[in-house]
Amino acid sequence: MDRIVKKVIVKMNNISRKVGLGLITLLLFTLFSSQTESTDVEVNNYAFKGGERITYDLYFNWKFIWKKAGTASLSTRTMNYQGRSAYLVNLLASSNGVADKFFRMRDTLTSIVSTGLQPMYYRKAADEGHKFAIDEVRYSQSNNRVNVHMKRVKNGRVTYKTGSDSKQIYDMLSIISRVRSIDPSGLKEGSRLMFPIASGKYLTNETLVFGGRKHFKAENGITYRCMIFTLVENRKGKNEDIITFYITDDLNHLPIRLDLNLNFGVAKAYMRSATNVRHPFTSIVQ
Repeated sequence: MDRIVKKVIVKMNNISRKVGLGLITLLLFTLFSSQTESTDVEVNNYAFKGGERITYDLYFNWKFIWKKAGTASLSTRTMNYQGRSAYLVNLLASSNGVADKFFRMRDTLTSIVSTGLQPMYYRKAADEGHKFAIDEVRYSQSNNRVNVHMKRVKNGRVTYKTGSDSKQIYDMLSIISRVRSIDPSGLKEGSRLMFPIASGKYLTNETLVFGGRKHFKAENGITYRCMIFTLVENRKGKNEDIITFYITDDLNHLPIRLDLNLNFGVAKAYMRSATNVRHPFTSIVQ
């Protein structure tokens, strides 16, 4: 019995990590950004506005049975940060009562971006039962480079790291705001891109592959025309599909569905509702 419980806990840890990564990268990797983007470029935000809120239901597959594992929400509001107008973006993810028996997840992610969609601050607080960790990323610029100052506090231990790049660096949440305002009309199926992402632990490049367009029926019963993206990781010299997600093919670029490939099956996140969106949903299929 103990062995079974341990296996379940390991798998729930895997779900939590990928759900957290997925909801962020889902939202995060909605569109491509330019590899030659200047460090001081200001982006015209046309996709969202302050007051937007999106909610999700989280499910995982256990021996061919789908179980609801929790809920998540993504919200955006306007604020003033260090004397500048900015957006405050929050992502909250929580496991439910059933999942809590095996693995507790209470994650809060916060990102502050300028009105020109440049990242200014990032923080992730993860309360995952046996582990509590806080990641922070602060940004600065010098000599036409973007610098990141990363801090991680895990179970009382503090570590610091720094990174730098000639291109704009994003964290796992600020990239959402940036990529939602890019015109996808020139995307071709199979196109891929690498870009720098900072966490409290490291600065790395991620690869995103565009998989074309498809219709999908969300939890709210509405069918949307969506664009499909897959996050690919290189593990020991082999590329593996980690996350596949669907976003609305309209000006809102809202993430509708997320599929996460796990060692024992698939976990999914479905959009339940979206309020205070900036544009009409022209991607709805009649």
